Amino acid sequence: MPFLANTPVEKMTGPYARRWWALLVLCLSLLITVMANTSLIVAAPDMTTDLGLSSSDLQWVVDGYTVPYAALMLVLGSIGDKYSRRGALVLGLLIFAGGSVMGSMVDETSLVISARVIMGVGAAVVMPATLSLVVATFPRGERAKAITAWAATSGVAVAVGPLVSGWLLEDHAWGSTFLINVPFAVLAVFGALALVPPSKAEGMGRIDYVGGLLSMVSVGSLIYVAIEGPHFGWGVGPVTAAVVAGVGLVAFVAWELRYPHPMLDVRKFAQRPFSGSMLAVMVFFFGMFAVLYYSTQFLQFVLGYDALDTGIRLLPLGGAVFLGSAVTGKLAPKLGVRAMVVTGLVIGTAGMFLLTQIDKGSTYGDFLAPLMMLGLALGLAISPATDTIMGSFPESELGVGGGANDTALELGGALGIAVLGSLLGTAYRDELTDLVGNRLPAEAMEIAKDSVGGGLAIAERVAQDPSAGPQQAQAAVDAVHQAFAYGVAQTSLIGGIVMAAGTLIVLVVLPGRRGFARSAEPGAGATASGAVTVREHTASAR
Repeated sequence: MPFLANTPVEKMTGPYARRWWALLVLCLSLLITVMANTSLIVAAPDMTTDLGLSSSDLQWVVDGYTVPYAALMLVLGSIGDKYSRRGALVLGLLIFAGGSVMGSMVDETSLVISARVIMGVGAAVVMPATLSLVVATFPRGERAKAITAWAATSGVAVAVGPLVSGWLLEDHAWGSTFLINVPFAVLAVFGALALVPPSKAEGMGRIDYVGGLLSMVSVGSLIYVAIEGPHFGWGVGPVTAAVVAGVGLVAFVAWELRYPHPMLDVRKFAQRPFSGSMLAVMVFFFGMFAVLYYSTQFLQFVLGYDALDTGIRLLPLGGAVFLGSAVTGKLAPKLGVRAMVVTGLVIGTAGMFLLTQIDKGSTYGDFLAPLMMLGLALGLAISPATDTIMGSFPESELGVGGGANDTALELGGALGIAVLGSLLGTAYRDELTDLVGNRLPAEAMEIAKDSVGGGLAIAERVAQDPSAGPQQAQAAVDAVHQAFAYGVAQTSLIGGIVMAAGTLIVLVVLPGRRGFARSAEPGAGATASGAVTVREHTASAR
């Protein structure tokens, strides 16, 4: 058996013999790109202290990864389709590893942000390549299982990232959370060459670079608006970006409707299975990423867990993802896509609403059920939605399909952190002002209102002030804890309402089994690949 997998998928006469090993490599590649986002959440306090990060600096350390990640996936997925999906995967892993090495070595804020941007570019190549290769490598009868494993990996990475980061931070500096990516990326490169077969689109025409550029401008500007506007005010930059995003989106739709070989055929959004599944992915990750964002802060700043303890306490979320994935693998063929997706969204929304009960006296136990419900919901909903999205694209556009799915995922997560994170900050500041009033100097009060970490730092200053005393210091700590708990509860209420509204829309938009069958009939607007996938869903559901 040769070391390198050299036979292209398109030239194989039967299923690829080592496809399950290939899936393991693809899941490892996906794992490290998602972990790079979630692991930074528990490393943020150490980075803030060491680099002296402002609130704006920290936001861009986090989102320097997100902007290129979300903006580039569609066009890079198309390039992978054209030239080589495996080649795109290997190149993306190398770029990602290079950015990780840089991030581990630098000690200036601008350079850390630059390293995160490079990692984001690499991830934007890797993520759609993994999904397109899963679909290209597996025969249609096994794709649902393979996509379920892919989606479960994405969910598990959400929980594993903070655990690995916390373990490293026990004995190492925050740079280790970057460097840990490198050996896994190198292992994935060798695994891809040895186990993942080459694949590219047959007979694909020219790449729609104009559409790709417009999609990059539109999505990138929208992410920038979501980050800057709610957090730092609606100045010239965010307003200009909002206008650019709107104009770019209109231009993108107009161009794609007229161009003979569009990068993304926007007419797909008229197909209810596709548009409903895209909305479901976006709505779910809107809530999931936001909950992870403020739950980890509560566990660290209010309950006093260190980074490792926080990571350990997120593991039940990963276990629940596996449970949900196992359940959806059994029930989706019997109940259909809409039943599983909507059930998952309902459970996730209920978990979000449970967090409205958080207060200053809450313990880890109050977070355990919501986190497990979100993990179960992810396992139930995301793989059927992803399978439906990928089934809407022909074999020649699998990279674009992966890019569309992953853009919805990342856009939903970015909007969740930006919008709900902004609401959290506002609620925290307002409640802290009501509780503390004018009992702190103006400068100290501004620092305390900036973040829960800033509030606790001011409380430490009060404790060290001989004229204040331990009682005043404890009162300041209590006020910060109460204000942040209030912010979590209020933010979860708004997030729950948004998720509930999104769930109702998905329920209306996603067709039932008969609707899926009709969308697969000739003339209904489904692609050939989508028609096959839909028929499989409906046939197995009867």
